Amino acid sequence: MDEARAREILAAAGLRAGEARLRALGENAVFTLGELAVKVGRDAEVFERAERELALAAWLEDAGVPAVRAAEEKPRLVEGHPVTFWHRLSEAVRPAEPRDLAPLLRRIHALPEPEAFALPRRELLGGVERWLRLAGDAIDPADAAFLRERRDSFAPAAAALTPYLTPGPIHGDALPRNVYVGPDGPVLVDLETFSSDLREHDLVVLALSRDRYGLDPAAYEAFTEAYGWDVREWEGCAVLRGARETASCAWVAQHAPANPKALAEFERRVASLRDGDAEVRWYPF
Repeated sequence: MDEARAREILAAAGLRAGEARLRALGENAVFTLGELAVKVGRDAEVFERAERELALAAWLEDAGVPAVRAAEEKPRLVEGHPVTFWHRLSEAVRPAEPRDLAPLLRRIHALPEPEAFALPRRELLGGVERWLRLAGDAIDPADAAFLRERRDSFAPAAAALTPYLTPGPIHGDALPRNVYVGPDGPVLVDLETFSSDLREHDLVVLALSRDRYGLDPAAYEAFTEAYGWDVREWEGCAVLRGARETASCAWVAQHAPANPKALAEFERRVASLRDGDAEVRWYPF
């Protein structure tokens, strides 16, 4: 789905497509239009996820967690695409930082399971096979086999972990990019990856950002201080980190057929994993 197709869907939904401003184009096309934000899903297969995201927004609102608020309770299915409507946020006062994420995670991690709907498990390694298939012949078959072996090793190891925190609802992609700092403070803006699993999943993300993606150690320390615990103290941290690194490598692989930079980044990541070098810098893609 490209921008032109997404605008056609807006028009079919009865909206002024020509006046809508595109904000993001990835898994979804996100537009702002007047006081609304409108999200167009890529196909009908993600309709159930759109339903859950709206249910999550209502659940978080009832729990008092600052997050995006739905303008309509149910998604519309428009020409085979789920379309959801959200209240537009005020303009950001500054970029989000790791310390802004910590109090939001603390509130999420204090919540019990929702009663009205079920959250899925965090299938961190679930997409590895599909991403490697999409990479096809663009990557070395030996590298694909290596990642499959890592997946098959880390999946049972992760399932056998003894958590430090009580398992339950998690965000699933706990990064500052999913936080919006408005006049009233930090707000969660992406609810699609909400799951029910080890709370440590949410904390390993930033630990990996510190070690692999160049996050300032001082910013990481501010995050752990605000949250109240550093996941690196937990003996299971290396397992969840290894699983996430495996998934991150495979995710980049899917872009290799059309993008030489993606192939180079994939090869950099795989080489560092083969060498057991936990400090080789990775670059976001």
